Amino acid sequence: MPTAALYDIHGNLPALDAVLADLDASGADRVVVGGDVVAGPFPSETLRRLRDLAVPTYYLRGNAEAEALRAAAGRAPGGLSERADEEARWLAATLSATDLAFIATWPPTVDLVVPPWGRVLFCHATPGSDSRVFTERTPEAALPPLFEGVDADLAVCGHTHLPFDRAAGSLRVVNAGSVGMPFGRTGADWLLLGDAVEFRHTDYDLADAAGRVRRSGYPHADAFAQRSVESVPGKAAALAMLAALEEAQSGEHR
Repeated sequence: MPTAALYDIHGNLPALDAVLADLDASGADRVVVGGDVVAGPFPSETLRRLRDLAVPTYYLRGNAEAEALRAAAGRAPGGLSERADEEARWLAATLSATDLAFIATWPPTVDLVVPPWGRVLFCHATPGSDSRVFTERTPEAALPPLFEGVDADLAVCGHTHLPFDRAAGSLRVVNAGSVGMPFGRTGADWLLLGDAVEFRHTDYDLADAAGRVRRSGYPHADAFAQRSVESVPGKAAALAMLAALEEAQSGEHR
């Protein structure tokens, strides 16, 4: 029973469509959608495409969904930046009441039995936070506390848009990367859990996708087309940015 993990789609419908074509060929018969689905140029269309999937599909909430729901309720979004808060308010005004009600049902984590891996915990960032940053460079000793109390054989996360495979004590932790806003190289990153843990990469027509994004009416369309489709931050630059955010968060938790 191969299970696909699609994380951080960020409303990038062209990237999602390319991944879904690869997913059909992969034989995956379950999909976990790992949060940060709608924060991007095609939020409603992305939700519709996912809801039309013919295989069992499990959703969990990312920080972008949590921020949009807070904005829809008239509260401060509480995003990681003013731009994130602006996006949350745009999503709250753009998504239908039906879409928002659907998103509100998504849990923070999903727990599945995935042969041959056993019990697998899917979370957006960590089990206790939808926005906590850690990367392949985070010191080993810092990881077990982030997964304290987790009873699983494998954990799958996202949020930082860079795939990795490492350990939090005895727990194997893998990052699925990002379908719609990858770091490191253009295209789309996702994860397939079958006989192996497969980090998958799907290329798609970037020029066509960028044109569609620019015609979408999304407030940040040109920046998204330039920085998340036509080109993306390199791995070294992304890790440096994430390290600064991780350090700031670590100070908050001391």
